Amino acid sequence: MKLIIGTRTLSSWSLRGWLAAKQSGLPFAVECREMDTPEWQGGEAKKDLPSGKVPLLIDGTTPVWDSMAIILWLSDKGGHDRYWPREWPARALAYAMTAEMHSGFPALRQACPMNLQSAFPDFEASDAVKADVARIDALWTDARERFGSDTDLPWLFGPFGAADIMFAPVVYRIHHYHLAVSPTARAYVDAMLAHPWLQEWNADAHLETLRYDLYPVPGGVPA
Repeated sequence: MKLIIGTRTLSSWSLRGWLAAKQSGLPFAVECREMDTPEWQGGEAKKDLPSGKVPLLIDGTTPVWDSMAIILWLSDKGGHDRYWPREWPARALAYAMTAEMHSGFPALRQACPMNLQSAFPDFEASDAVKADVARIDALWTDARERFGSDTDLPWLFGPFGAADIMFAPVVYRIHHYHLAVSPTARAYVDAMLAHPWLQEWNADAHLETLRYDLYPVPGGVPA
């Protein structure tokens, strides 16, 4: 398999696709497309991508695009238990949470774009951003209290899975923009930041050079 991703510093959806591939346990190669370029913004660098977006998983001759589709494809191939809780009530919540993350939280996405090389200690969240964060906090707390806390693992449903993959970029947003969350949510953020895969992604992101600064976020300091 080959996974095509965008610039690690900037591409939250690529992070999800990469984590999904790591979680599968299957071998895969990575091709990174530089997003901070005129060629990317003009479309030349992504004209071979079916949706014009990253990530794209190519499994043999089969293309699978969109992070959620990649999770579903790899759970079919690598085993659903790698991605989804076994208990039906927990699985129902995991399905709903990942779907809500896939389609929701527009205020947080717009106001707090992912940029792993920058932190924003003076960021002032709008009411809409606070509402999105409060909803995410409530979802995480519900999952942890109902299904995750009866294990010695720190992830949302105990074992690491699809819900953790889909919310991974939110972890970075909460941390880098200094967004206020409950102690339960903060403990989850800290655990995710310490996960070896997120540390690997973050380290590789900090090796990247943003040559054209086409995605500036005002007020940032080095992270």
